[in-house]
Amino acid sequence: MLHYYHIKIELRLEAIRVLRSRLQLREKLKEKLVEALQAVLPIVAIVLVLSFFIAPLSPSVLLCFLLGAVMIIFGMMFFTLGAEMSMTPMGERVGSAMTKSRSLPKMIVIGFILGFIITISEPDLQVLANQVPSVPNPVLILSVAAGVGAFLVIALLRMLFSMALPPLLVTLYAIVFVLAAFVPKDFLAVAFDSGGVTTGPMTVPFIMALGVGISAIRSDRHAADDSFGLVALCSIGPILAVLILGIAYSPGESSYTAAFLPDIQDSVELWDLFMVGLPAYFKEIALSLLPIMVFFGVYQFAVLHMSRKALGKILVGLFYTYIGLVLFLTGANVGFMPAGNYLGQVLAALPYRWVLIPLGMLIGYFIVKAEPAVYVLNKQVEEVTDGSISAKAMGTSLSIGVALSVGLAMLRVLTGISILWMLIPGYGIAIGLSFFVPKIFTAIAFDSGGVASGPMTATFLLPLAQGACLAVGGNIVTDAFGVVAMVAMTPLITIQILGMTYQLKQRHASRTQQAYVDAFASLPEDAIIEL
Repeated sequence: MLHYYHIKIELRLEAIRVLRSRLQLREKLKEKLVEALQAVLPIVAIVLVLSFFIAPLSPSVLLCFLLGAVMIIFGMMFFTLGAEMSMTPMGERVGSAMTKSRSLPKMIVIGFILGFIITISEPDLQVLANQVPSVPNPVLILSVAAGVGAFLVIALLRMLFSMALPPLLVTLYAIVFVLAAFVPKDFLAVAFDSGGVTTGPMTVPFIMALGVGISAIRSDRHAADDSFGLVALCSIGPILAVLILGIAYSPGESSYTAAFLPDIQDSVELWDLFMVGLPAYFKEIALSLLPIMVFFGVYQFAVLHMSRKALGKILVGLFYTYIGLVLFLTGANVGFMPAGNYLGQVLAALPYRWVLIPLGMLIGYFIVKAEPAVYVLNKQVEEVTDGSISAKAMGTSLSIGVALSVGLAMLRVLTGISILWMLIPGYGIAIGLSFFVPKIFTAIAFDSGGVASGPMTATFLLPLAQGACLAVGGNIVTDAFGVVAMVAMTPLITIQILGMTYQLKQRHASRTQQAYVDAFASLPEDAIIEL
């Protein structure tokens, strides 16, 4: 009889646990939905205002854009929740287990394999590969993956041996710009774009969590500072790989394929347009996630031995990540890409085409908030710095940086200025600042550059620049490409300026506190202090 009641109590407790888990999940989904709405609705509002008052859009393009926005909102909701439940704990556990092994050759091999696998898993790499017809897609993808793998190893070694980031960045970017002098002009912007494209929604959560996992093993006071910087170094690998390919293959000219502009007659055709894209993305994201899942499965069996409950949570998180990425990329590619291209054409065809610069800045300010990986970075920064650098401050700094970069990119479209005239001074300022700001801000800044230039940049801002370039009669390959590179550059400056401001505030607070201490110490022992 007692045994019967014991089983009954256990079943009730299990039912309560399941109910609590479902309620927590519902609250989390609600929270992520609100975040997604706050990120995407400003972009929708800007495009609607432009389409009604300044740059008329065809009903087909506008309807595709609106349905794409709905898919992006739900995609972001599922992806951000899934990344928290799966990619982040996976990266942290793998990083922690790698460091505990204390075997340097093993860490180098695993680090390279991880970088290689995750890069092949990145959906945005396919977009880049299709823009470089002079180099076969498999050759380009494998070269870029090898570049990321090699630089992830460099990033891990930097963390293990506590190497300073600024001198390393100076050396590596010096090599990048020396190589850039030997690359054909038509290939240059695409090469710099590759650095931002390959650090997208699949790569960033895992690599950043890997850094946190490795730093958790270290006990020194610089461990938290060194947990950032992995994405920064991994962004350089693809640039170098594509520059070397440009020299080796000597591509004469990269062709441009105009974005498909939909022409739909009714709601059924609109729905069919998205339904045609969905199966392709279901397959693409499944193939992207498969290498990571296989690697983690082998690592779990051989090293981690996680509990069934923890493993189940990660698998559920991977499912959410999968659904989220499918919805996000379908909405972005089918809905946002044609709208961005068409909007760019209409704005650049206006008598006052200079308006493209402030409007581009306005769109850039809000569009970075819709990048899936930005939420992962901001949350990670807030957690590691114990709230000293808030997610809100990070988000504002990133938005200002991206706004500036899009403004400069639109200026390039209208004037045809070479991208090197902006990248060389920009990186010079960013690297110069790195010697004067706290180490953690330099690492976060260079990480944020790769994070900000994700799928929203590739599927809306790049088509916007291409459409505008088409309307003004410029060279699309040299003038429109480079938007991703510009978006990856300016946050390096704005985040470090945030770091300098933070440092000055800390010094002022410290001086004020010391003044109070000195004033108190100078009082006579029998002084009466009025509270």
